Formats: sequence, C-alpha cells, structure tokens
Amino acid sequence: MNIEIFNCIMIFIIGLIFGSFYNVVGYRLPNNMSIVFPASHCPKCNHKLKFYELIPVFSYMFLKGKCKACKEKISLFYPLFELLTGILFLLSYLVFGFTFEFLISIVFISILIIVSISDLKYYIIPDEVLIVGSIIIIILLLINSFINDISLFTGVLMPILNGGASFALLYLFKFFGDLLFQKECLGGGDIKLLFVIGLVIGFDMSIVCIFIASFIALPLSIVS
Repeated sequence: MNIEIFNCIMIFIIGLIFGSFYNVVGYRLPNNMSIVFPASHCPKCNHKLKFYELIPVFSYMFLKGKCKACKEKISLFYPLFELLTGILFLLSYLVFGFTFEFLISIVFISILIIVSISDLKYYIIPDEVLIVGSIIIIILLLINSFINDISLFTGVLMPILNGGASFALLYLFKFFGDLLFQKECLGGGDIKLLFVIGLVIGFDMSIVCIFIASFIALPLSIVS
C-alpha cells in the first residue's frame, strides 16, 4: 500500500477515535462529570458499553442506532461528529502534512468540535476546553519558533495579540449590544472562543468568522 494512502487512512481512523472521545467530553463537562469515570454507558438504562459497541460510526450501524440492552434510540448526533472529526483531521493532513501547522490545526479542530457538541446540547462553551486548548497551541507555537528559528514576536506574541484583539472586538460588540437591547446579546463563551480563533487564524480572519456566524445565526434566531 502506498505510504501516503496508509497515512490518510490512519489519520482518518485516529480522527474517528478522537471524535468519539470528544462526544464524551462535550456531554460530560457541562454536567460537571468526570470524562474518565464512569465508563461509557447508555444514559437511559446504564448498560455498560462493550468494546464492540464503542467502535466509532460502525457500532452505530451495527446496533442499528439503538442501545443493545434497552433499545433506546441513539442520537445520530454521535456518529456524525465522529465522522466530521475524522474528515477534518484528514483534511488537515492533506493541507499541512506532518508539520507543526498540522498539530496546531488538529488541536484547533478538537476545540471547535468539543465546544460545538456542548453548545448544541447545552448552550455552554466550557472554559476548560478553551484554556487547555489555548495553552497547548501556545506551547506548539513556542516549540515551532525555536525549531524553525522564528522570532518570538512573529511566532508567538503576534498570534497572542491577534487573539487578544479578537477577544476585545467581540467584547465591545457584546457591551454595546447589551446596552442597545437591554439584555445579554452574546454569551461570554463566544467571546473567549474568538480569542482561540484569533490566536490560530489571525485577527482579520476572526472578523470574517464574526460576519459569517452572524449571517448564519440571524435566520436561525428569527425562526426560533
């Protein structure tokens, strides 16, 4: 088998596995539960899942979308996020190869997947995910700067400043929006998340993200 094809398959499988774990993290953190204990189980009947019930995507198909014990329907939400993580990991590899940019990319993807799961389920963006993810990204930026002889200002400080500027911009939007509408118009988690976005893709692209998110959210908010 061609080594490049093998790498792609392995990266995709690793993404599926991580996606399965991110489902657990996105569900448990907002509920103040340990992400390690108890072992994965059916939330309705507490049936402890066997190893063959934990295979990303395939277990869902094998079990026909139902708990083996109580036949409760399993949300399609879980395999979709597993598949999405696998695809995004693979795309990151195809774009960056085995580089520091690839590592930063999969950490960034991991943050976005987890907060998307928790936000969709509970309207909560866990601070723990943003803090730990930001620290890991900054450490990777530091290592990359030393290895590739990039100045600390360009390689580390500038991304942090981009993140800070993105955070400040959205905070100002929230401040004036709250004054205008006399109610909270934006959650604190969204502001903190934009720091991570600015840190990784820069201040300019974070502004683009704000506008895209606004256009997507507007029709959804009108319907709801």
